[in-house]
Amino acid sequence: MKIPAKPPVAFDYLEVFDGSITQFAAAVASVKVGSDAYLPWEKFRFHTPPEGLTPLQWWAATSIQRRSQWRALPLRDLQGSFFSYALPDEVLRLASQVSSKAGGNIGMAEPVTNPATRDTYVVRSLMEESITSSQLEGAATTRKVAKEMLRSGRDPQDKSERMIWNNYQAMMFILEIREASLTPAIVRELHSLVTLGTLDEPDDGGRIQRPQDERVHVGTFEGEVLHSPPPAEQLEERLQELCDFANASADEGPWLFPVLRAIAVHFMVGHDHYFVDGNGRLARTLFYWSMLHQGLWLTEFVTISTILKNAQTKYAHSYLNTEYESDLTYFFIYHLQVLDRAFNDLEDYLREKVRERQAVKSILSGKHVDFNHRQLAVIELALSNPSAEFSVVSHANSHHVTTETARHDLIGLAESGVLLRQKRGRAYVWRPAPDAREALGR
Repeated sequence: MKIPAKPPVAFDYLEVFDGSITQFAAAVASVKVGSDAYLPWEKFRFHTPPEGLTPLQWWAATSIQRRSQWRALPLRDLQGSFFSYALPDEVLRLASQVSSKAGGNIGMAEPVTNPATRDTYVVRSLMEESITSSQLEGAATTRKVAKEMLRSGRDPQDKSERMIWNNYQAMMFILEIREASLTPAIVRELHSLVTLGTLDEPDDGGRIQRPQDERVHVGTFEGEVLHSPPPAEQLEERLQELCDFANASADEGPWLFPVLRAIAVHFMVGHDHYFVDGNGRLARTLFYWSMLHQGLWLTEFVTISTILKNAQTKYAHSYLNTEYESDLTYFFIYHLQVLDRAFNDLEDYLREKVRERQAVKSILSGKHVDFNHRQLAVIELALSNPSAEFSVVSHANSHHVTTETARHDLIGLAESGVLLRQKRGRAYVWRPAPDAREALGR
């Protein structure tokens, strides 16, 4: 990975303008922080400055204007100073869009608003996020194999599958505790869930690094250190500060978009690195907790790690550019873009699922049958994938129902001629019948 260039931050601003206060003031007045793109130095330096200014002079004027609009958060950088952020138009626009979508204020397809069907889509998104978040941290397993494991309920066969299984359990756990306040004990429990059976030293699960430990750091495959987190002596205090920040309501301290609070929680876990391993997975899990805790309920249906995984360099750069200047605006902008895309992807997916469901219903139009939404989902898959396979456990896990309910669903589909039941060992599996479409027509 190419490391982004560090910005020139330690210089005499007036000296950059050869001591000319008039030129300095004019340059600062010409900068429009709100409407101009909020670019980090690595991109800013390649843009043409206004006439009469050098790139360094333009950066100095821009930096002064940005800092004049910064808002501090009660979260500390490596030097003990507070991280800050600005609210340029891009942040305001994206934060407003994402908040509306995540809060369910924009029209959303019936599958996730219908209590009878929503669990199916929750399970799907939790599986996707668990898989891709683990792959971001090195899990070498295909989505197909990973989904088969989660749906069938079989035990993980290696470390990669264990990482994904753990992530899924952690995501299920945060759905249970979304109303609870965050505490260091909950963070440690989440870390234990995320890392169970994957650490060289099992006792490291849920244990914050101690002063006598070799401090973990973030580096490249080539051995270059990208980030050295704060000393272990500070971790207990910093974790408590993070929990206090995460629990703060809109009435406490300066007002902050809930989505920005969740993104800041995500950032700080990765920045502080409280544990020997699993900090990235923990950070993304806590991001989901924060969004749900603050009432942005539609977040449980989206996956952000799929997008992060496909642009890992941008993800890393958003961390580094923020740490260079202790300016969270860069992290906010990148992750708001990711979230906006994730919600758009969800809308597209649900629109397609509604279309598929309507196509199946059109086949059944006028027939004296009464398939439930779970059976309709199986029919959709059976028609599009003749090699699909279903079991009682996989069907139950996919729709978050009991095995008895799942068994009745599959038996009913077999009796209708849509599925064929086959013996495998001591259990049964169901596959699409070769004439499933004709059976529906009959």
